[in-house]
This record gives sequence, C-alpha cells and structure tokens, in this order.
Amino acid sequence: MSRNVEIRKNAPRDSEDSLSSDITFHRTDGPQENPFLGKDEFEDIFGAESQFVSSSGQDLRNPFLSDDRPGRMDQVNDPNNAYVRATGADVRKIEIPLRNFADPIQNEDYIHERRHGFFERLKSLKRVFKKKEKPIDPKELGPRIITLNDYTANHFLNNIVSTCKYNAVSFLPKFLREQFSKYSNLFFLFTAVIQQIPGITPMNRYTTIAPMLVVLSLSGVKEVMEDIKRKNQDEEMNTSVSHVMQGTGFVEKQWREVQVGDIVKVVSETFFPADLILLSSSEPEGLCYIETANLDGETNLKVKQALPETSNLLKPIELSQLEGTVKSEQPNNSLYTYDATLKLLPNDRELPLGPEQLLLRGAQLRNTHWVYGVVVFTGHETKLMKNTTETPIKRTAVEKQVNTQILYLLFIFVFLCFCSSLGSLIQRSVYGSAFSYLLITTSRGGEFFKQLLTFWILYSNLVPISLFVTFELVRYVQAQLISSDLDMYNEETDVPAACRTSSLVEELGQVGYIFSDKTGTLTRNQMDFRQCSIAGLAYADVVPEDRQYSEELDPDMIIYDFSTLKKNLDSSNGDLIHHFLLVLSICQTVIPEFDETSNSMKYQASSPDEGALVKGAVSIGYEFIARKPRYVTVRLFDKEETYELLNICEFNSTRKRMSIVFRCPDGKIRLYIKGADTVILDRLVGDCPYLTTTIHHLEDYATVGLRTLCIAMREISDYDYQRWATIYEAASTSLVDRAQKLMDAAEMIEKDLTLLGATAIEDRLQDGVPDTISTLQTAGIKIWVLTGDRQETAINIGMSCKLIDEDMGLVIVNEQTKEATAESIMSKLSSIYRNEHNSGNIESMALIIDGVSLTFALERSLERRFFELASLCRAVICCRVSPLQKALVVKMVKRNTDSILLAIGDGANDVPMIQAANIGVGISGMEGLQAVRSSDFSISQFCYLRKLLLVHGSWCYQRLSKLILFSFYKNVALYMTQFWFAFCNAFSGQVTYESWSISLYNVLFTVLPPIVIGIFDQYVSASQLYQYPQLYQLGQRGEFFNLKRFWAWIANGFYHSLLLFLCSIAVFDSDGPNSNGPTSGHWVWGTTLYAMILATVLGKAALISNHWTYYMVIATLGSFVFWLVFMPIYAVVAPAIGFSKEFKGIIPYLHGNLKFWASLFVFPTFALMRDFVWKYSSRMYYPEEYHYVQEIQKYNITDYRPRMIGFHKAIRKIRQMQRMRKQRGYAFSQGEEDQSRILDAYDTTHVRGAYGEMR
Repeated sequence: MSRNVEIRKNAPRDSEDSLSSDITFHRTDGPQENPFLGKDEFEDIFGAESQFVSSSGQDLRNPFLSDDRPGRMDQVNDPNNAYVRATGADVRKIEIPLRNFADPIQNEDYIHERRHGFFERLKSLKRVFKKKEKPIDPKELGPRIITLNDYTANHFLNNIVSTCKYNAVSFLPKFLREQFSKYSNLFFLFTAVIQQIPGITPMNRYTTIAPMLVVLSLSGVKEVMEDIKRKNQDEEMNTSVSHVMQGTGFVEKQWREVQVGDIVKVVSETFFPADLILLSSSEPEGLCYIETANLDGETNLKVKQALPETSNLLKPIELSQLEGTVKSEQPNNSLYTYDATLKLLPNDRELPLGPEQLLLRGAQLRNTHWVYGVVVFTGHETKLMKNTTETPIKRTAVEKQVNTQILYLLFIFVFLCFCSSLGSLIQRSVYGSAFSYLLITTSRGGEFFKQLLTFWILYSNLVPISLFVTFELVRYVQAQLISSDLDMYNEETDVPAACRTSSLVEELGQVGYIFSDKTGTLTRNQMDFRQCSIAGLAYADVVPEDRQYSEELDPDMIIYDFSTLKKNLDSSNGDLIHHFLLVLSICQTVIPEFDETSNSMKYQASSPDEGALVKGAVSIGYEFIARKPRYVTVRLFDKEETYELLNICEFNSTRKRMSIVFRCPDGKIRLYIKGADTVILDRLVGDCPYLTTTIHHLEDYATVGLRTLCIAMREISDYDYQRWATIYEAASTSLVDRAQKLMDAAEMIEKDLTLLGATAIEDRLQDGVPDTISTLQTAGIKIWVLTGDRQETAINIGMSCKLIDEDMGLVIVNEQTKEATAESIMSKLSSIYRNEHNSGNIESMALIIDGVSLTFALERSLERRFFELASLCRAVICCRVSPLQKALVVKMVKRNTDSILLAIGDGANDVPMIQAANIGVGISGMEGLQAVRSSDFSISQFCYLRKLLLVHGSWCYQRLSKLILFSFYKNVALYMTQFWFAFCNAFSGQVTYESWSISLYNVLFTVLPPIVIGIFDQYVSASQLYQYPQLYQLGQRGEFFNLKRFWAWIANGFYHSLLLFLCSIAVFDSDGPNSNGPTSGHWVWGTTLYAMILATVLGKAALISNHWTYYMVIATLGSFVFWLVFMPIYAVVAPAIGFSKEFKGIIPYLHGNLKFWASLFVFPTFALMRDFVWKYSSRMYYPEEYHYVQEIQKYNITDYRPRMIGFHKAIRKIRQMQRMRKQRGYAFSQGEEDQSRILDAYDTTHVRGAYGEMR
C-alpha cells in the first residue's frame, strides 16, 4: 500500500545534484513498508521477506537488495513496459546523485544555512583573536594516589556542588558583562557621561543616569532573587546526610563534608554522595544492585561486585583498621570505564579495580541493605558532574533581535545628530551675523563637535531606556503566572510548575525542536502485568466492558479476568495454565527476600519486566519464595514445590530470549523459555491449534502499546539432556569464542517448543503523553527522544507514546565503525531520494540510531549528513546514549539550524542536554531534583508541556513582541518631534518639552499600556490555541516580531510625529494674544504637542489591544486622565521648590486656550484614522491565520472537525493494527550480564547476620 506523505518543503537541490529533467516522477505501486532497513533488521521487525519488487529490480521494503529472479530485468526493460514507454529511460541506468560525505564543507541546499551578516562576522573576528586554551588530557596528569583512613594525606576538591549562576565574587563582573552586552545600555552609559560635561546638555544632567541606575538595579535584584533559589536547592543537596567512618564507627556527616579517602556507608534506597569504590556489601560475595536511571536513563538494575579480598570486611572495626592506597585514574567524564588499583597493607600486591567496583554519584542503591565504599572522586570531579557544564548565560532570540534593532535605531540616531549638527554649521555659515549675540568663539570644527554632543543628548531618548526594565518586569510577572497556573499543578504529588529563569519566557512560543529523555519523562518507571493469553484465551486484570463474555461476541474478542484464570486451572487446559504461571514465577533471575516491616516478599529484580512478571504470578497464586544456588521454591496456593535448576541460557539482544532447564518435582526435565514472538514462534513444534488466536492477541496488545513476550516450554528426555549438557559444559569452559558457542548450544535445545501463551506488560506512560506528542507535532515541533535504553525498548515506547505512528517507516542506523555508519547514512539518504524520484514525495519516517553509531555521526565530517537524514524524518530516537552525547546532539542541531531548541528530562543524566538547549525543562519526577535544579522551567508531568508551549509560550511571545514594538513606536512618536522642531529653531538645540516631562513620559505616562499588553493581552484564547495548535507556527516563523514589523512600527512613529508636529505648528502659527495681552509662548505650544502625542500613543495602545480588561482601560484612559491631573500640580509645585522652572505660570495660558483643548481631541483622532483603516482593511481583505480563529472565537462558530478527527482516529487504528502484525515490541530490558554467577551466590533460606549481611 503506497502512502501519501507531505512533500518536503523548501528543499531545493544544487544543479549538480538535481535529477535528470527527462525522468518523470511516478508513484510506485505496492506496499513500500520500510525501505531503510538492512535485510536482517527488516526481518527482525516484519518477520518475513518482502514479496514486492520495484520496477528497478529492488525490494521495495529493502531497496538495497536486488531481485535476481530470471527474466526480471528483461521484464523491466521491456519496451512495452508503461514506465519505459513514458520516459524512454532504462531504469538500470538511473543514478541517484550522492554528495561526498567525507567533505564537511560543502553547499547544502536542503539544510538551512545561517546568514552571516555584519554582526556575525564581527563576532567571528573576535573569536579569531580570542586566546584558545588547550584542553588537558587527564591521562597526562598521571594517577591519583588516595590513602585510606588518613585524612591528612589526601588534598583534593571538596564535595560541595553548585549550580548557581553567580557567586559573591563573580556577580558584579558577570552581571555587568551581561547587561552591557545590550547595546542600549552602552549607549545610555555614554550619554550619561557626556551629559555631565558643562555647556553641552540642553536638559537636566541627571535625566539619563538616574533612569539607567534604576533599570540596572531592578535587573540585578531579579537576577539575585533567581540565583538565591538555585543556591537554596544546592544547599538542600549539599546538606544531605551520609554515614562516614570516624574512629571505629560511622557518624553522620553532611555530603559537603565527605572527602576523598573517606570510607562511607550507604543504605538501601539512598543515593551515593560521591564516586565510591565498592569494598563490601550485605549481599553474598560483595554483590550489590544499583539503579542508574539518574545517569543513563536505564531502569534495569546494574550489578556491582566487590573484590574478593575486601568483600569479607563486614564489621566497622575491620574497616577502621584498613590501611593501604588506591592508585586511581584522574577525574574524567566517562561513565562506563574506570582503571585503578588497590594496595592493601601489609601485602604489597596491587589488586585491579574496574567499572564493576565503581559506584557513581547520582546512582541509587537498590535491593541491598548496605554497602561500604571508599571515596575516590568528590564534588565537581565526580563523573556525573564532569558530564555537566557550567550554568550558561542564555540569551533569547528576541533579545538578540532587539539588540540588532536598537543598532538600527542608533544608526538613525547618529544620522539625525549629524544632520542637525551639519544644519547648525550651515546656519552659522550663512547667517553668521544674525547670531553675533551668541558670542561664539570656537572654530567651526569645534562648534560642529559641540553641537553633535548637544544633539546626541537631545535625541538620546529616541532609544527607549525604559524598554528593558519594562521587558524584565513583564517577563517576571509572566513567570509568576506560569508558576501559579493551576492547570499545571499536580495535586497528586503537590508539585506546581515553576519558572526558574524568567528571561526565557518568550522563547517558549518559538520552539522548533524538543529533545526528551524517556525514562521518568515519558514513562513512569513502573512496569505492571496487565494481560496474558493462555491456550488461546485472553485474560486481564481489568476487562473492558465491550470485551466481557457475551454469546454474541466473537470468541477471539472475549477477555476473562484473573479470577476466571484461577478457576480454569481445573479445566482441560489447566496443565498449560500451570506451566505458563510456572514460567512467570521461576524462569527469571529475581532474588526473593522476606521483608519483616511489610510482612511480605520483596523481589530484587535487575529487570523491571521480570519483576512485573513475578509479581503478576504472585497475584494469581504462584508465589516465588526462595532461591538456592541450584534450587528455587514456589508456593502454589497452599503447597510448596522445589525445582532443581540445571542450566541457564541467558538473554542477550541477539537471542531476544532466555531459557532455563529445570528438573521438576515429578522427575521430568523441562525447558521453560520466554522471549520475543519473532524468535519463539519460529521454534514451535508441529501445528499449534491456538497459534492464530495468540497472534491476534499479541496484535491487540501491541496496538495499545503493551510490551509482549511469548511463553513456551519443552519436555526433554534424560538421554537428550545428558548429550546436550555435555556440549553446553564444553561451551561454557571454552577459552575461544565462548559467547558464540553458548549461543550455538542454546540453539540446539531451544526447538520443538510447545506454545503456552503470551504476556502483556504496561510500561506506564505519564498521563497524556500520546496526546501531548501528537499535538506538539501538529504544532510543527520536531521531537527527538534521547535515551540510555536499548533499541527495542526505545522503539516500543516510541510506538506506545505515538511518537512513531502507523504511517512511519523506520530508518535504523546501528553500526560499529565510522565507515559503516557513513555508508549506512548515505545509503539511507540514497534510498529516500530514490523513493522521492519514483513516487514524487518523501514518506513519513522515524530515525533510530544507537549510541555507537551516534558517536561517529556527530563527527564534523559526517554530522551534516546525519542532520540531513534526521531532518527528513518526523521523529528521531537516539538510544544507548550517554549524558554527554545528549548534549552533543543538541549542540549539533543548534549548529545546523536557527530554530529554538527545548530539552526536557528528569534525571542528572539529562543536565548536560538541558543546559545545552536554548530552553531547559526539568521534570519533578522519581529521579531526584538534579534536572530541576539545572533547568529554566520545571513541571511535574510531560503533558503540561502542551500548555507551557502552546498557551503560555504563544501568549508570552506575542505579548512581548507587541510590548517591544510599541515601546519603539512611542519613543519615536514623541522624540522625533525634537528633530522636526530643529528646522524651526535654526538647529540651535532648543528643546521642545520641559526636561523632566521628557523622562516622565516613559516612567509615568506611557508605562502602563506596554505592561498591561505584556501581561494580559490574548490574541486568541487558551481553548482556541489547544483547538488549533497550528497557530503555534506563527511564533516559529517569527510572524509577530521581525524586521518587517519593526520598520512598519518605526515608520508609523515617524508618520504620527510629523503629522502632529505640522498640525500643532499650523494651529499655533497665527497665535494671537491671550485675554491678558501676551501670546501663549513656547511652553504652551510644546505642552500642547506633548498632550497630542500622548493621546495618540495611548489611543494606539487601545487600538492594538486584542483582549480588553479593566486594566487596559486604566492603562489608556486612566494614564491620560492622570497626566491631566498631574500636569497642573507639577507646573505649580516644581517652580515653587526650584526643581524645574520651565512651567512657571503656564497653567492659566494653557487651560484657558481653546486651541489646546481642540487639538487634544481632534488631531489624535485624525492621526489614528489611518491606523484604524489599515487594521480594518488588513483584517477584511488580507487576513492572517489567527484572524480566522478570532472570528470563530468571537461568534462561537461550531467546529466541524471533531467528527473528522474521530473518523481519522478510526482509520489510524486500522492502519496501526495492520502495522503491528509486522512489528511488535517485546518486554525484555534485562541487562546483558552474567546472571548465573549472581544466582549461584544466593541462598535466601539463610538468615542475615548481626550487620545485615547475607550469610
């Protein structure tokens, strides 16, 4: 079945890469399910070879394999072939042009190129002269020598960790550097300095420096408040309690007091305070279980084991007497490697230490009573912190645009200053005698320079000094609105949303890429046994109403509950059910232990899937109660049975199954096996009467995102077992290629199986994850999942959370060398372009790449090819990646696109990714708060990301865009009149308005409209933004804030200032004497013009507001009324106290002048008429996308789409079931470790000793 996929947009090719013009695109018929997998990968997923071959002789689902059937190519090149007749082309000779992947510098038309303007080139020039520090290789420093139990001999970094942005020393230089990176602040600093020069300034000398100090102070207070929050969170972690050896026992100390060389005791369910070397544990042979979800995202437990020489150190007195040294490698960021030696006195032998003995900070001790360890790395030298970077100072794209736009204003400003100074010079030259009374003694050049500084001060307010303080204030309020949003409050955990960095709120409305962790972010870290199929009958813990037993319902559709399953143990299929439950209960590597506090059995499972299956069996009545090295005991309802464990054929990603051979209580030898359906179903004996029904059940489970396993068994005769056991024993002791020989031996016995059924485990997603991902994709956001889990698990979760849907083909890159990775990426690109050539479009795809291949793909010679491939895919999943790789992926995308990147995660392993992205979001989840501490925003569930971006993000971006543009406009509208007036006063530098009125214009009279717009304006409601997520693309495209809109607002400001200036001149040009004789004078005219500008600017604010509230009425009408009240009071008080004398005696002339009142109402209305006509015509004749939604919202128009959405959902359901018949995930996240050595070490029938150790 061909699939119509949206044609790739904006993807022109170079002429050398374009396809031959005489080749006509055509759509190839037949099911092109997945053209991007190697043959083995394809068969693993789809379970069968392709039966469809393209006209070019290629397998359409695997075009890298040609079809060599006799006569096939003759048929293809037959002149009667429709395609050959249409094009005249020999399809064997069609070449898909490939670029040279070895060349990192080449023209890439598909990938958006950054345009390097003047400022970018200036920055690159600065980087050339910047001193480069050569990174130090830790290997060059030699080993680190650590002395045990000797605090005076070890002098290393302390264990204090800080994620703060500033400290007491760095605050001032860092803050000033950040503030004065804004060109406006540099401009006002220079203006404030020259304003202090006597005889230069035409205004009060403090009218610039005072507002600037207020702006910097408010910004500094905000930065300090936000950094105090980070400091408090760091303090909470640094003051956590640990148990440190002191004297002959352990004492409680804070984490910050832990030092290298200390011996530390860590108890179950707690985190390691530093990087430790495992000395001993409460478990046999020094074994312990740790969970590293906080480090690599994997939920399965890792097994660590102490050296035999230290594993018997169980008493504190023995540890206190321990003497020796650790020769360790230097701190580095490699989580999976470690080299060191341990020398214990009085022995002189060095014992090797490796990753198996290393316990990393950030990991959690699980299913182990306690461990003892010696500290080797602390604080920022731990491997976890080495994978993090310094808290970056992030600047938004809007801020950078504002900086550029302020530079444009500065160019205009300098041009106006130069023109005015030149005009003054011309006036002096032409009419010099008329200005003799001024007693000008300086040269023309000196006078020109002096006038230039005068006009610099006079026009300096053209750049809005209040913009950034208003900007920061509104950002802060928006951050509080986000934090107080009840829709993002998790009542269950009592965790609200939190905005930890208010300076990034507008970026939320422009996100183009989301990089998400899987474990704890998309999922809940919780596995539950939900359903099973046994002998063709389906069972579930909760049965849907439409699937309950009914005579009218098809037997395959009926689901029974688990109570019916227990009853069926006495039915004809009881024997199959018994063996099925036995497999769940004993075919595993779980360690059982009775918990006296809860009076129940506790299971130590290295795989969460195995733990879920064992607990599922317990809920039905098959309770696993004891394990010995060669025996396991199960309680079957009221009786106990013991099974002798003979052999284990362990799981690995190649086998996709595990099996155990038991001698059962009845004396028979049986093989119990569980694994992926693709490997189990191929090994069944004969015909299974319920095979088809079981497959249907597997498809049902996979369709709803459950993780499936097939369960089977085989009875083995003593003779066959003895023969096989000999082969197995030889393989297990082989010194050459042991792993392969063990796999071959397992293959010999894992055949002729009897199918028992299938299981379905739910890897529980966070609430609303599928809908959230679907909505965000509809909004035009690309989602990449970066996880430490293995490939199969990642794909399975991708399907269940709807990141990968039924229409997508899977592009899998899983190679072991750079050359193979490059070849794989290029072949995938070749196939994509070949399919585009054949069908005319690019189908929907998801890219899956593992950590090893990703390492090579991120190299500079290959990264652009990798990004090109990823850009062609709707979704990307990177599996088995380290924390550092997560950050490198984000940085790679940042280098190749101008889009805003958001990273979201919940663990310490996500911190590098969160810090590398433009926006970091932390999930307050189960993995501690390290990600939250390093994030810019925190939420408690992934689903809240939808409102955070689509609603708050869209509103913040649109509001702040309007705030900035309005601030530019209102300053231009007022202060450009100073320039127009210069033509009337012979460029003398005379001011139009009273000095403090100029400063109060921004501080008092027009401060409220941009604040109210920035806080309360809504261009559409939240419900409409949910209903139409496509509106989010307005922010991605920068529709509300760009150069076009900037110049439109600046031009509007020029227009209003010139129009109102000319109107005021026309009115007061023939100004006659007032009733008492004198004319009105300069200050009456200037104040009238000031009032006209103020009324126009406030009217403009009212005109652009989309959401009217009482606050908007106060901000517009209230501000003008406030000026009418304030002005006469100020005009009387200021001259009386000597503060300002310009307004002395002006009020009677101003308020008694009819021209003032007429101008106040007539001319602002006239000036705004053009704006009203423009708004009407643009909405009626040239509407934008959100205008339609505003109409729908205003008139409450019924949306016809819900029925269509339901129809499309039904269609997708059918397609999904068809896809799942070919591809099903399986539940097996167990680590590929030597499980047999762990099982041999445990005897759970023994009681624990005085120190909790397993005897």
